[in-house]
Amino acid sequence: MTQQVTNKKQQASSGWIPNINIGEDYDRRYIDAAIHYDALDNLAVFFGRDMPVHRHAQYFQIHYIETGDINFHIDDKLYQVQGPSLFFTPPAIPHSFQSMQNAGGHVLTIRQSIIWDLMKRGLQLDSELNLNRGICLTSDNMQVEQQKQWNLIQQLLENIKDEWLSDSPAKPLVLENFVYLLIIQIARLSSRQVESSIVNNEDLRLFHRFSHEIEAHLQEHWHLSDYTRSIGVSESRLYQICKRISNSSPKKIIRERLLQEVKRMLTFSNLSSNKISYELGFNDPAYFSRFFKAQTGLTPNTYRKNQTQH
Repeated sequence: MTQQVTNKKQQASSGWIPNINIGEDYDRRYIDAAIHYDALDNLAVFFGRDMPVHRHAQYFQIHYIETGDINFHIDDKLYQVQGPSLFFTPPAIPHSFQSMQNAGGHVLTIRQSIIWDLMKRGLQLDSELNLNRGICLTSDNMQVEQQKQWNLIQQLLENIKDEWLSDSPAKPLVLENFVYLLIIQIARLSSRQVESSIVNNEDLRLFHRFSHEIEAHLQEHWHLSDYTRSIGVSESRLYQICKRISNSSPKKIIRERLLQEVKRMLTFSNLSSNKISYELGFNDPAYFSRFFKAQTGLTPNTYRKNQTQH
């Protein structure tokens, strides 16, 4: 695990945006899976509902929000919508989001080779079908035929969920074909793209720089003043930028990222909670336990025990 943390620091120093591999960082049962499904609520328990800026190299991702409010930032665009809504994020595109406590839905992570195969089979021949950019869709003001396509998207996601949870014959093949149909329907509705707010390029650059500094100095437990001094902005300016792009305060973004790393180590390492506390820069294991319980309502050991039972 020490090597894994070191690798993450090296990744952070080579670029501003951390890469998250769902199979390695969240659900190792499916480390080589071309398709991964989970409920939004399950991911929110692990990563938090305020997900800092990140990317997924070589993977497309689909977030479908059935209910509730969500702020979703894809590259330089910011969407603030209510469910039902869908977000389509191409590989390596930076994105972050904040889902409210009442938000539920589906998250689908798809290896880009599956989409490329679909393109080779003719999807790229239609100039109206563009899957190289972020997409936000809602069901507002759709025409009858478009509403049918939207309803089919909802049904396909339910089918994918049921198939994912089943142990049926030819499961990978069925999942792949459901995904093919889903991607085609999203592409057909891409012209219904919701209007977004454009984030100022300088604000976006500073936000990415802040994300980079968090990755580089997470275990050093920098104060907010250390970050602003390194970035070269005032605390009030950084607060405004973070609220505009992620609807979270800088301190909350730092805290959520640290909590995410604690959960990852509790889930995937065999280190004791005391050892983890020192690995992540906590000088006092008792304070580490209080920090974790204040954020999750559980002690580190109880959280780990719950994870091993899944």
